[in-house]
Amino acid sequence: MVSVSLGANKYGKAENRVVRIYRDTPRHQIIDLNVTSQLRGEDLLDSYLTGNNELVVATDTQKNTIFAFAKEHGIASAEEFLLKLSEHFVGEFDWIQGGLWQAEEYAWERISVDGQEHDHSFVRGGYGTRLATVQVAEGATHVTGGVKDLVVLKSTGSEFAGFPRDKYTTLVETDDRIMATSVTGRWRFLPEAVEAGIDYNGLYSEVSEILLSTFASVHSLALQQTLFEMGKAAVAARPEIAEVKFAMPNKHHFAYDLSPFGLENPNEVFYAADRPYGLIEGTILRDGAAPAPEAWVDVPTSV
Repeated sequence: MVSVSLGANKYGKAENRVVRIYRDTPRHQIIDLNVTSQLRGEDLLDSYLTGNNELVVATDTQKNTIFAFAKEHGIASAEEFLLKLSEHFVGEFDWIQGGLWQAEEYAWERISVDGQEHDHSFVRGGYGTRLATVQVAEGATHVTGGVKDLVVLKSTGSEFAGFPRDKYTTLVETDDRIMATSVTGRWRFLPEAVEAGIDYNGLYSEVSEILLSTFASVHSLALQQTLFEMGKAAVAARPEIAEVKFAMPNKHHFAYDLSPFGLENPNEVFYAADRPYGLIEGTILRDGAAPAPEAWVDVPTSV
């Protein structure tokens, strides 16, 4: 006989595409989210072990709640919307002890007609996809913001040298290379800042600009160094942030050998390789901030 038990679990409705249009005035506003809701609770054990559904808040109910809340409460920011969902499910159903709520936000920009922004026509815009999560675990609520698919490249100002060499090392050292990556970054907010209230939209805009400007301005000796400086700058700029987690694949660009054609290539023509790629990950912590490993349970923090 084999003895087994049920481990960590959660359930819910994934990737609810919610588009909220504000049409109170002739100049419309649009918010475009992809929302996932998942619930946890010790009393849900029987739903897995025996198929007893009497405590299962249906995934369809979770879906309907998301869309209803978009109307009833509006969407001031992705983080605030997820907080309202978490408060509802944990507060409305005594046996739901926690969960994970996630959102991606897609940016839209106004179309310009004859130099004037149109009131109700938009084009997908922005750089990167905004991220937000709310985690309720062990009686505590944790909020994170973030960005993914933030693709950046610098054509110089990057080196890589001084690494150890053995019989398998073929990589040539360089003091001038293309450095490119697709940034996935998530920042956890201090609980006291969440309680006091945060301008999540303003913070996202500021941190995004800080990440970009730091990437551009730091003379990089390695992607690891750039990663640390980007996180350090974000934490220094916003006291609400406790820590920042990054995953950065190194999008390699190799100078193409044009010598068979009698041509020189002084770092002007490159082959962009999609795989394999270096994958650099790291966490930048605010000294003195209390750690919260439970905030990151099941939250995707890599590419």
